[in-house]
Amino acid sequence: MPYDFYVRSKQDLIDAVQTFGIVPYFATSIPGFSLEEHCHPSILFSDTGDDTWAWKGPVIQVTGCAYGKFFEKKSAYVSREWFTDLANYRRDGYDFDSRYDDGLAKFQDKQLFDLIDAQAPVLSKVLRQSGGYAYSGRWQKTEGKKGFDTSINRLQEQCYVIISNFVYTVDKKGNQRGWGVAEYSTPEKFMGESFTLNVYRRTPAESYARLMEHLLSLFPNIPEEKLKKFLK
Repeated sequence: MPYDFYVRSKQDLIDAVQTFGIVPYFATSIPGFSLEEHCHPSILFSDTGDDTWAWKGPVIQVTGCAYGKFFEKKSAYVSREWFTDLANYRRDGYDFDSRYDDGLAKFQDKQLFDLIDAQAPVLSKVLRQSGGYAYSGRWQKTEGKKGFDTSINRLQEQCYVIISNFVYTVDKKGNQRGWGVAEYSTPEKFMGESFTLNVYRRTPAESYARLMEHLLSLFPNIPEEKLKKFLK
């Protein structure tokens, strides 16, 4: 099978993203199409902090890829090359303002998108605070507007918003503590002209055809209808 790799180190993951272009983090409806299925469980999560979870931010920064919930509401790495086509297809040729003006985007999504666009890159906790969103975590709970998770996930699926990094707090010795906090941006802000000058260069149909051809090259034995459903 062309989609063949095994992750033992951060460099292995970087190489996989650059080689295959699309690397979902957790298992998807396509067997074998995830990082989870291509590394040992001790590398996926560990007590040492030297694992795929901790590597997310560095991998994004080194490769310049997009990271977010792009497929089946699950997170994936998508290289710059293939994210340009994915964004064009998912956006159907619309920038966000045009989508909203044509009545194709919800007002709550526009509110959140505008906040991200104005502050990018912006940490999720800062974004919730500045937007007045409710938050309920292990150590903190605040009142406010609901719907943050729904909107941020939809904006990622439509490829208007990506995760550009994960930021950790550190102790007095400089060691990372806890889970990384997601930092959001737009692909326009994170990728710059390599994205803005090319995202609408093709028609959405042409981008879709390129993506399907790529998936078929990675998984020649998977029925095309199943790949279409995954990409939808």
